[in-house]
Amino acid sequence: MALREHLLELRKRLFLAACGLVAGALVGWVLYEPLLEALQAPLQQAAEEQNKVISLNFSGLASALDMKVKVSLFLGVIVSCPWWLYQLWAFITPGLTSKEKRYAVGFLAGSVPLFLGGALLAWWVLPHAVDILAGFVPEGATNLADAQGYLSFVMRLVLAFGLAFVMPVVLVALNSAGLMRASTMAQGWRWAVLIAFVFAAVMTPTPDALTMIFVALPICALYFGALGISYLHDRRADKRDAARLAL
Repeated sequence: MALREHLLELRKRLFLAACGLVAGALVGWVLYEPLLEALQAPLQQAAEEQNKVISLNFSGLASALDMKVKVSLFLGVIVSCPWWLYQLWAFITPGLTSKEKRYAVGFLAGSVPLFLGGALLAWWVLPHAVDILAGFVPEGATNLADAQGYLSFVMRLVLAFGLAFVMPVVLVALNSAGLMRASTMAQGWRWAVLIAFVFAAVMTPTPDALTMIFVALPICALYFGALGISYLHDRRADKRDAARLAL
């Protein structure tokens, strides 16, 4: 394709991706009330259990509207992720071989459910994190959490877990592209396990080790799953190279 055609194709894909984000944001706008209730549930639960005043605080006149827009966009990004990932895939497809296209489809098909799975795990961790953090509020004090800051905290938690679950797909992609062999990944498995548990310890500020283990084990399992897939790919690639040399 000529440069002008590439730019036109890019504009088309960006427009379609933006349309998907807007449609997802509209869904988020409609579902804002139940979603806000779900976001406030961990705060209310911590307030009841600890007998403290803990709630969201909207500090300005426009804060409530700003919160609604941000929550709608945040949910729109998550809901429409299969659509805008497909647009990215459709843009790069013309430059791929048929074999690379199959790999790309597999990577996208694996990335979406893994990202959503990580987001669900973050949602499960959220009440535990809120409960332990609220425990540092002194007796008799009131914790009016800033709505914008609380939303940013939840978004970072969800995105961190989502991206952590997608990392094994990235490793398989690097291996398929010939940039990293399975033997290299195997040599660093101890570091990978250590990083997974450190990540779980940092992202789950709870005193019990059981929650940390529940978070770290899926990440470790995904890493070793990526390692196994990479080993199979390397073995097939080595057999093809040996056959070519024999000819």
